[in-house]
This record gives sequence, C-alpha cells and structure tokens, in this order.
Amino acid sequence: QVQLVESGGGLVQAGGSLRLSCVASGGTFSTYGMGWFRQAPGKEREFVAHIRWSGSTYYADSVKGRFTISRDNAKNTVYLQMNSLKPEDTAVYSCAARTYSREVSTTPRDYDSWGQGTQVTVSS
Repeated sequence: QVQLVESGGGLVQAGGSLRLSCVASGGTFSTYGMGWFRQAPGKEREFVAHIRWSGSTYYADSVKGRFTISRDNAKNTVYLQMNSLKPEDTAVYSCAARTYSREVSTTPRDYDSWGQGTQVTVSS
C-alpha cells in the first residue's frame, strides 16, 4: 500500500501563492500516476491536476495557467504550485495515487490511495 501525507496548506490573500507537497511511502512511486483533488463544503470532490509516470500533466480548466503539478521521484513527492489564488480555490486539497494503471484519470474512484487532505483558504 502507498501512504500519502500532504502539507503546505494555509491562509492566503487573493492573488497570493502556495505550494502543496505530498510525500508517498511504499510502493514504486515512479510508476504511479498522481492526482490532486479538492473539495469545498457542500460541493463534490473535483479534479484539479494529474501527472503521469512519464511526467506529462493535465489540469482542470479552472486552474490552467495558475497551478502547476510536478513530481520529484527521488523524493517520492508530488507538488502543486498554486499562483494567482482566488477565493473560489478555497477547499481541502488531497493528493491521490493511481497505482494500477498508467492512464490519466479525473475520477476519484480510479485512485486507490489518498492523503488526509490539507486546508487551503483564500481570503478576498
């Protein structure tokens, strides 16, 4: 099993930046697709970004041009750099691993390991 631990959330003013980190333990990290999802109160969990084992990246339209997902396989870590933050970005952000397929997915059910989540709050 893969265990994931996120960090880096916090309170930031609109227009500011945060970088989230997710450290994976166990498994073969370099072969896994990794995703970031977020969930606001009263809302469904939504896809934010995905990075394949190959390093190719995919983003929700709402964050394109503002967020960047990356990975450091030597550190078993995936990052989410968030710039130009907006109040509507406020949510609990979770990282997730897709260990059994190399395909891109925007669907939470396709991920088999999840972190505990980290709160991101953007004030206006």
